[in-house]
Amino acid sequence: MKRIGVLTSGGDNPGLNPCIRAVVRAGIHHGLEVMGIRRGYTGLLSGEVEEMTARSVGGIIGRGGTILGTARCPEFYKPRGRRDALRTLNRFGIEGLVVIGGNGSLTGALELWRAGFPVVGIPSTIDNDVNGTDISIGVDTALNTILDAVDKIKDTASSHNRAFLVETMGRNSGYLALVSGIAGGAEMVLIPEVETKFEEICHTIEDAYVRGKSHCLIIVAEGWRPGTQALARQLVERQEELGFSVRVTQLGHVQRGGAASAFDRLLATRLGAAAVKALISGGGGNIVG
Repeated sequence: MKRIGVLTSGGDNPGLNPCIRAVVRAGIHHGLEVMGIRRGYTGLLSGEVEEMTARSVGGIIGRGGTILGTARCPEFYKPRGRRDALRTLNRFGIEGLVVIGGNGSLTGALELWRAGFPVVGIPSTIDNDVNGTDISIGVDTALNTILDAVDKIKDTASSHNRAFLVETMGRNSGYLALVSGIAGGAEMVLIPEVETKFEEICHTIEDAYVRGKSHCLIIVAEGWRPGTQALARQLVERQEELGFSVRVTQLGHVQRGGAASAFDRLLATRLGAAAVKALISGGGGNIVG
């Protein structure tokens, strides 16, 4: 194997740049040429490929986002899209591929492997919902971002005697909400994996008020149903008996941004190097981590 490719796909998150850096530097260390594929599978279909050097990844370990860019590409998951992807890989002489991303991206990588192309995946998603791995790149940084926001929200909630619903990302996984709720001292956490009745939520808020608390914090995963906004509307109707006025904060895409934490930088570096080593040793069709 003389030339490998690397791409980032799906939703962005902290840690992508440190991982790209590790793949490029590890590849060069092992005597390989490393080709960067821009905009994920979209760039793979359209041939947006360029050689990466040590200079290409200089100084990016502390930068958020991804220098390669990322995108979602429904066309890739169709047979014609995968054929076009394989043609691009062959045209540029790429003999192995490292895919950095979440479930959808890694599913795409598996399809390429099934078509006979060597691919290794690196789990990178703040949702932390990739089977076969304990923690994905980006999760630790996202949790720290959430916790920083939660601490600030508790300050203002206490000043005004309010109950706050704080919505976190995670799609259908409640990991971010659960862990940030524990670390942030929330009164309650609402996640898709556990059914919680409306009256239980009301009781939690009322109990916090009766116990003399100056605020009540509830962390809500975005995948919880009936959803944060629907819950807020119901709670507002019962504000007087709850004791607290109700406010909602959706943290949104701030959870995906920012420089990666020390933990994520180390994890990304280790997994990037491991992915290159796996390709060199003839591996493929698997994830590292």
